[in-house]
Amino acid sequence: MAYARTFASLTHLHQTFSPPMISLRRRRLHTAKPTSRVTCNLKFNHSSAAGGKLRSSSRSVELDRFITSEEEEEEIGDGFFEAIEELERMTREPSDVLEEMNHRLSSRELQLMLVYFAQEGRDSWCALEVFEWLKKEDRVDEEMMELMVSIMCGWVKKLVVEECGPGEVFELLVDMDCVGLKPGFSMVEKVIALYCEMGKKESAVLFVKEVLRRRDVVVGSEGRKGGPSGYLAWKMMVDGEYKKAVDLVVELRRSGLKPEAYSYLIAMTGVVKELNSLGKTLRELKRYTRAGLVAEIGDHDRLLIEKYQSELVSCGLELAAWAIQEGKDNESIVGAVHERLLAMYICAGRGPEAEKELWEMKFAGREPETDLHDIVMAICASQREGDAVSRLMTRVEFMGSEGKKKTLSWLLRGYVKGGHFEEASETLVTMIDSGLCPEYIDRVAVMQGMTRRIQRPGDVEVYMGLCKKLFDAGLVGPCLVYMYMDKYKMWIVKMM
Repeated sequence: MAYARTFASLTHLHQTFSPPMISLRRRRLHTAKPTSRVTCNLKFNHSSAAGGKLRSSSRSVELDRFITSEEEEEEIGDGFFEAIEELERMTREPSDVLEEMNHRLSSRELQLMLVYFAQEGRDSWCALEVFEWLKKEDRVDEEMMELMVSIMCGWVKKLVVEECGPGEVFELLVDMDCVGLKPGFSMVEKVIALYCEMGKKESAVLFVKEVLRRRDVVVGSEGRKGGPSGYLAWKMMVDGEYKKAVDLVVELRRSGLKPEAYSYLIAMTGVVKELNSLGKTLRELKRYTRAGLVAEIGDHDRLLIEKYQSELVSCGLELAAWAIQEGKDNESIVGAVHERLLAMYICAGRGPEAEKELWEMKFAGREPETDLHDIVMAICASQREGDAVSRLMTRVEFMGSEGKKKTLSWLLRGYVKGGHFEEASETLVTMIDSGLCPEYIDRVAVMQGMTRRIQRPGDVEVYMGLCKKLFDAGLVGPCLVYMYMDKYKMWIVKMM
């Protein structure tokens, strides 16, 4: 997009920005004449910020300007040069100068004036003064707004690159807000994103703390659900730093800065993702152990793992309490808290607590999905929580055959995972009696488990009964069942 064309007929010149400050240095124009020309090119890079429901999009803006004599000619009036000189003298208020020369300045000349004062070494403070006057005069159109936003983004980026303190960066955003610059995105989030892109997350944390300390000053982040703390926590999670995201929000809260209610939900999501990641790692480790590639986990390491998991769960509960405290009048927040607690208990494999959260979700007006009921029931089955399983199984009688089969399959797999093969066998028989055909892999898992226990007293009858049930249903061929009786030194063989 091409904006202002005017003065200085020189070759290409790439200009940088200096943050707004009152400079006493004076520079004359580069031997500029009214017929000189300048081209100002604005390049906008739009990038979507992933994050599901939390964020829609964030814009990154750059201003790349150069002076050239090869563009089409556009004349500039004498009023433009007089206004520049008068503003540089700083003997009168910029608004008085502009008011006096208003009728002699075109929109293009006013754009060019912003560009001129935004240059390195110029009185960049004047750029803010010019824009503020334009805002008051209602002369800021979409093109002018985008130009000023790009200039401000350049100043912000310069401060971040030069590792200026978070206070200076925040002051610049305050100046932006004071002159009425309202971009279509949060400049606070823009700054946080810049810090993260440059690998300066520690500086980003300091900046967020500065924003929270001075939350009474509006800097274009109002209406944002996550707020600065939530946005930084989300950026950390995008990079896979789940525990750091959780620690950030917890630290901010404990230091008395009180992050926004939605930031607690984001941190709770971090707890869930960290627990899920831990579970995947442990499953991988078990697979390597079975393959003989690594040694089994020792008792000490197992205790450390359990302790870490418990600490994560405790942290999630603390975040939930804060979220409900801050958002108790917001039903969506309360419901979201129970959703995340349910996910947390599922990832931690805590059946009874997960079942409790299912009912809490119902009371909060959020009906859990059927799959969640089935998963929780499977966890309870693996832990032999008979009462919880019975309560969750009351839904089955109202289900159709397809839903009933799916739920019973989850129940069967839960028993298999916990090593409770007698209960798994009973569930398999229940499915067959109900006219439901269990999946092949489920049948095999139960039969293999029963085979390993066939030498235990009482298990032979259960095994034989299961074999007969499967044979009668046409799910297996004839089975040869044999048993050796020590007392009589006799083999018993039976074809089924």
